[in-house]
Amino acid sequence: MLIQRSLCRSLSFHRAITQMTTASLAHNSIIRPHSSFPIYSRRFFSLIPQSLPFPLSTPPFGSFAATGKESKQPIAALLQVGGVNITKDDVVRENDPANNVPDAIFSKLGMQLHRRDSHPIGILKNAIYEYFDSNYSGKFVKFDDLSPIVSVKANFDDVLVPADHVSRSNNDTYYIDSQTVLRCHTSAHQAELLKTGHSHFLVTGDVYRRDSIDSTHYPVFHQMEGVRVFCSDEWVDSGLDGTSYAAMDLKKSLEGLAQKLFGDVEMRWIDTYFPFTNPSFELEIFFQEKWMEVLGCGVTEQEILERNGKIHSVAWAFGLGLERLAMVLFDIPDIRLFWSTDQRFTSQFSEGKLGIKFKPFSKYPPCYKDMSFWISDSFTENNLCEVVRGIAGDLVEEVRLIDNFTNKKGMTSHCYRIAYRSMERSLTDEEINQLQGDVREAVQSKLKVILR
Repeated sequence: MLIQRSLCRSLSFHRAITQMTTASLAHNSIIRPHSSFPIYSRRFFSLIPQSLPFPLSTPPFGSFAATGKESKQPIAALLQVGGVNITKDDVVRENDPANNVPDAIFSKLGMQLHRRDSHPIGILKNAIYEYFDSNYSGKFVKFDDLSPIVSVKANFDDVLVPADHVSRSNNDTYYIDSQTVLRCHTSAHQAELLKTGHSHFLVTGDVYRRDSIDSTHYPVFHQMEGVRVFCSDEWVDSGLDGTSYAAMDLKKSLEGLAQKLFGDVEMRWIDTYFPFTNPSFELEIFFQEKWMEVLGCGVTEQEILERNGKIHSVAWAFGLGLERLAMVLFDIPDIRLFWSTDQRFTSQFSEGKLGIKFKPFSKYPPCYKDMSFWISDSFTENNLCEVVRGIAGDLVEEVRLIDNFTNKKGMTSHCYRIAYRSMERSLTDEEINQLQGDVREAVQSKLKVILR
């Protein structure tokens, strides 16, 4: 009976996803002032409308107010996605062995930082929109409210990610069930948009990946993807084949975007690999005395186009990480700050003001705690970071391996240094010791390691 109830719930959930996909495409068929597109990066990864389940002023996760006191708010138990209610139990399923979505990740669903016009992520998104609107007037349809809940097929198969690729593992991806994930990249919407007739579009959204803990990595971040499709009569008179024509147009478009964002900078193109484009490139700029990757891109694989009704066509696609660029443009030193509701952070930014330099409002010292243990065969660092983040939340700044060795019996020991630091207040010894004690207990019980 329990299995039957679980199966019914799963089938209902998948029906809801299908219904919302159809509704999303109809809802987004008109260009709207604030919408967007997906990303590619060295760790490449990707339709359902999603409304905000709570006011922007009341986030569903613990935050630190300017008073310096921690104010925890309850995690929302219900989201409305495309008119369909999605409960926490639909996303965080303790009894489903495939599910690995923690409460902290569920709490980020619906936050949509990219839709806040006075937030650094939203400011950057709108600046990119302005570039495409001014250079391709009326061509690019924008999507920025597509649900991050997608099928495994959309997230991986439709963009030709190999069946044995590491990105499909539950060590890297958040699985709701064996056939449903939180999108790893906005490219998860590419096939459906092509299939429904779109030929020029931008998609922006929050994406989810299990990752390490440091100042530049966070399990939730934001991407934008752009796609442009060409019909054969658009390149026939150019003297170039379709692939060469698309690559030329792609580079011209993205060099213009880089100039829009960073000014007159030196650029270079690096050949690379993505499963969904060929040829594939990364654009780098020389900025602040060093080369910096801006985005990944390429000419879309013909198989993707042909599967989705784009016969005798070529296309280009690009993807960029908004946090990566916003940290540079706004001088934001820690990725956790994007989620801060402290007015000392939020009040520094204004709609349409790209590149305002962030002024640090605190320099609270970090507190370091070391933890050593004998690892098991199933141990992974991503799993460790999930456990630590689940206990300490955004109070953990970094988890770093500082020592490891294997003894004569073949047992391997790891020693990790955990840095705790609030961006908004001083932490007391008492609460740090309590956090570290809880972390040690959880690591031992959940990861099956032996503490030293």
